[in-house]
Amino acid sequence: MRALLLSLALILPIAQAGEIDQSAALRTLVLSDTVLIDVRSADEFASGALPGAQLIPHDQIGARIAAVVPDKNTPVVLYCRSGRRSSQAQDELRALGYTQVMNAGGYEQLKLATTPRDKEAACVDC
Repeated sequence: MRALLLSLALILPIAQAGEIDQSAALRTLVLSDTVLIDVRSADEFASGALPGAQLIPHDQIGARIAAVVPDKNTPVVLYCRSGRRSSQAQDELRALGYTQVMNAGGYEQLKLATTPRDKEAACVDC
């Protein structure tokens, strides 16, 4: 029995959660038709969100996505607090047929990556 389970594990594809690819998400965010979705809770969203983000909590993504993104070929970038819920949402959207879904990871990291930096403040020994 153990050999059978091991054999099945080796030949069956392993389901993986959507991996965080912040660099691809950042490149996609500059496209005019990209939709940015925050999959955190309403309270988390109210405490701070990225400009232009639309709130669809991860546990509602399947039921509400078509109203926000009817075209399944539209680029969609997801984020949450750490990347776990956006990964779950990414998997669900892919299962629904959405073709360009990216997990940007956590809000704080994405906020830092999208905030313009002051050149002078970043300059060391100029």
